[in-house]
Amino acid sequence: MPTVLSLIEAKRDGASLSDAAIQAFVDGVVAPEAPARFPDYQVAAFLMAVFFRGLDDRERRTLTLAMCHSGETLAFPADPDRPVVDKHSSGGVGDKVSLPLAPLLACLGFRVPMISGRSLGITGGTLDKLESIPGFTTRLSRERILRQVEELGVAMAGQTENMVPADRRLYALRDVTGTVPQRDLITASILSKKLAEGLQALVLDVKFGSGAFLHAYADARVLAETLVQLANACGVRTRAMLTDMETPLGRAAGNWLEIRETVQCLSGAGPADLRELVIAQAAQLLLQTGRAEDVAAATTEASRCLDSGAPLARWNDLLAAQGADLARYAMLLCADAIVPAVGELKALESGYVTRCAAGILGAVIRDLGGGRVRQDSTLNPGVGIDHLRKPGEQVQAGEVLCRVHAADGPSLEVGLARAREAFEIQPEPPAPRPLIREILG
Repeated sequence: MPTVLSLIEAKRDGASLSDAAIQAFVDGVVAPEAPARFPDYQVAAFLMAVFFRGLDDRERRTLTLAMCHSGETLAFPADPDRPVVDKHSSGGVGDKVSLPLAPLLACLGFRVPMISGRSLGITGGTLDKLESIPGFTTRLSRERILRQVEELGVAMAGQTENMVPADRRLYALRDVTGTVPQRDLITASILSKKLAEGLQALVLDVKFGSGAFLHAYADARVLAETLVQLANACGVRTRAMLTDMETPLGRAAGNWLEIRETVQCLSGAGPADLRELVIAQAAQLLLQTGRAEDVAAATTEASRCLDSGAPLARWNDLLAAQGADLARYAMLLCADAIVPAVGELKALESGYVTRCAAGILGAVIRDLGGGRVRQDSTLNPGVGIDHLRKPGEQVQAGEVLCRVHAADGPSLEVGLARAREAFEIQPEPPAPRPLIREILG
């Protein structure tokens, strides 16, 4: 069995590691005696060597599958009429697509074991949004996920303690060693968890722009190509959308505020851009599983289902199944805000909004307490921004550009001042930017 040091040296010098060597590394990372035989400083050194040298296609595939099988996986009964599907987003400001999409997919006849993550930096996390619902639990056992997906068609949960444990340790070390933004490690981390769900089809939402993990379109496209190629090679029918995150998605960002906007979307209303992505991703999964003949037919089917009221009812069933306090949830939905300090940011001049910078607004929300600076940060579910005005919209001086929700008055004043930096108003409207730039796969 190779030592960690020998693997570090081999990758440092640009060697291609054997399948056996990569498997031995992953086995060592999760072994009970791992801290002694595979100490953090050596595992981190290996990750840094990969950061600079990269992995070839074979190494990337081997690492992904070894991580996938480092713990328990999901296996569903064969049922050609109910394909097992999921989606993954690389994350962005106001990106709440998973929330309305999951019950919509269940109503379209899919089984959806949606295993999600938490926020880090300015990008929101699905689990944090769900846990802003009183009583809702995302800590589900493997057996409960399997049972609920079979019965209800959908479960939305976090990674179980025994699911892909290699990724849990490796990501924690990547996060503190500056090795997160590396294509091969990102690919292995994302796909190891998705492959562990036992999927037949997957749609990826890879975002670019100031409010996304990757700012440049070219970088996002390379990552999307890598993900699609590897997922398909591993037997999961996969497509990727490249979507613009220069502006926040929807008109609200912040955990509870995004739950409210989810309910609006499931009620046949809500922001047009959110609805567009939800329907487009559902349509792609209908196509990938052969349940629709073309994009037009798939889009029509997804739109009709979303407007039927069935996904909203399934959403409510999901909340009940995962322990939500439905009476308190209903009361909070009727409230204009759940934090004590709310203020309006008003336009100083008339014209057209030409900029609503997701990166700036995401940082404001994070620093108000809506996002994480560290993995162990405590979140305030009620802070955020809503009533956003978007590029291309005409405003008059004195009209609201957004509202800021904060925990107290001083935080509100700082948040309003910083949020103003995100907006620009010009006499002429900007050129329109398509939300979906490209679909790969």
